[in-house]
Amino acid sequence: MNTTWVDLADRRLGGLVLSASDEWFAPKEQLLEATPAVFDPDSYSTRGKLMDGWETRRHSPTGDDWVILRLGAPGIVRRAIVDTSHFRGNAPQRCALDGYAAADPLLDDARAVEWIPLLDWSQLRPDHVNAFELDPGPRVTHVRLRIAPDGGVARLRLLGEVVTDLRTVVDRHNAMDLASSAHGGVAEATSGEFFSPAQHLLQLGDARNMGDGWETRRRRDGGHDWVVVRLATTGLVERVEVDTTHFLGNHPQSCAVDACHRPARGDQLAITDEDWREVVPTTPLGQHARHVFDVTDPQPATHVRLRIHPDGGVARLRVRGRVTDEGWRRAGVRWLDAATEAEARAAFAHCCGASRWVEAMLARRPFATFDRLREAADHEWEQLGHDDWFEAFSAHPRIGDRSGPEHTRREQSGTADADPEVLEALAEGNRRYERRFEHVFLINAAGRSAEEMLEALTERLDNDPATEAAVAAEQQRQITQRRLEAMVHPDRGD
Repeated sequence: MNTTWVDLADRRLGGLVLSASDEWFAPKEQLLEATPAVFDPDSYSTRGKLMDGWETRRHSPTGDDWVILRLGAPGIVRRAIVDTSHFRGNAPQRCALDGYAAADPLLDDARAVEWIPLLDWSQLRPDHVNAFELDPGPRVTHVRLRIAPDGGVARLRLLGEVVTDLRTVVDRHNAMDLASSAHGGVAEATSGEFFSPAQHLLQLGDARNMGDGWETRRRRDGGHDWVVVRLATTGLVERVEVDTTHFLGNHPQSCAVDACHRPARGDQLAITDEDWREVVPTTPLGQHARHVFDVTDPQPATHVRLRIHPDGGVARLRVRGRVTDEGWRRAGVRWLDAATEAEARAAFAHCCGASRWVEAMLARRPFATFDRLREAADHEWEQLGHDDWFEAFSAHPRIGDRSGPEHTRREQSGTADADPEVLEALAEGNRRYERRFEHVFLINAAGRSAEEMLEALTERLDNDPATEAAVAAEQQRQITQRRLEAMVHPDRGD
């Protein structure tokens, strides 16, 4: 199993059980308890035996039962653990999993939606930790567990890769905790995790106890322990917090923090010792305390390394910083590659109205890097003909029309405060242009004044239809590229 996967349904990330078809014997909320299920042979209620898990009544009238969860962190579910511990004669025979990506997970309970299959009906063993490896699917925000015909499940774990829309988590300065597991931070490598795993360092909230942090065994070799964290995306590391809460008598004597930057490439490059630069020098650590370090010269980083001397336990590691341009592109392309087909189709259609181009771009996923996305966009546009061009042109409002969608109003911001005479000249020019060429006047309006656009329109009225179609097609290519940038970077493009 991949040890860098995160339980996407973890309550500490915000995982929540929303609804269930039935919970007669045991409540649905117990599915997400962090501790292993227990069994008390003498525990009964007026409804029957009390079980530590979710249990439905017998003889489901619909033929199967279900429960719906909102994931704490959206992502790609790679491994499902359907734990039927202590359910012996009352376990379901089979289970299935489906997913859904909500535009606003906090408001959508995902009941009346088109579910995406994640796991086909599979056999369940009673009183057993049933583990299922899932083929990589799209990013989802909700999951539905179905059981047949009825019965009980003790715990549900949904392990996978966090894929967050960073626009929903950054502050007004485009800053966030770059290392948080809720944002996609991963403890990629460590010298050891004898007592508790390194991924605990990146959990949301304060540690509940020593077991909720990272603790190594006592070293007897004169060396020191370390953990390498892959940040959620590229950012300027501005502040680091090393928290030793709950560690008394077993905290490290000191720590240091290094950072490095790996290029935004689709393949993985090994990190060498020469790649690291120190951002927090070796500093003594106290027990049961938060230690905050400001970085004097923030530089772009994709990874950080926490070094502790010689060994011990750390509750949490926070890495605060601003997302860079490269970071936005990395995270945006990751979101696009993991998006559902419906989400990706809508995103591409926003960039270009040619349906053949949209379908071709869908077929090209995954892109892995922003450069590959841009190259694919130009390549697929070059394969299209005049009919496709005109379909794309028709998706645009007239230049100067402020009643269009918000993104086109932003693109045409140069007309917002234009002189009324210029706007009237643009309107008349649009009418003449459309009578002559039978399509809307198209120009890459970003950064252009109304006067500049009017001048370009007037000049292009002298073109012959074939020449003008090619000029407009080039403008559409530029607009598509700018909208791709806006799709992955909130401060660019539109």
